[in-house]
Amino acid sequence: VQLQASGGGLVQAGGSLRLTCTASGLTVSNYRMGWFRQAPGKEREFVSTISWRGTMDYADSVKGRFTISRDGAKNTVYLQMNSLKPEDTGIYSCAVRTSYYSSDYRSADQYDYWGQGTLVTVSS
Repeated sequence: VQLQASGGGLVQAGGSLRLTCTASGLTVSNYRMGWFRQAPGKEREFVSTISWRGTMDYADSVKGRFTISRDGAKNTVYLQMNSLKPEDTGIYSCAVRTSYYSSDYRSADQYDYWGQGTLVTVSS
């Protein structure tokens, strides 16, 4: 299984970016996919997830600004990020949960495979 995240970059506050997570070795529509981020000097935190049913969830800090989606034909998961803030800066990684460990899908421990991450920098 390999996950490749891309789409990061430098953007001004209020701007938008779309992150892409392309998977190989599994079908994203069959598993729970997640996006996490890690800001400098901080722990990795949950951003968003989409279940195999298509149920989505978001961290409170991004709700209403970020949208997770997937394209089964491209085996890709997206994270559309709008109204970006400087505090959104960090390395964004996508991950997949291939086994059920617990109902706490916001915990990074629940995910088995990770992409390498893509850097998002939001300037004020």
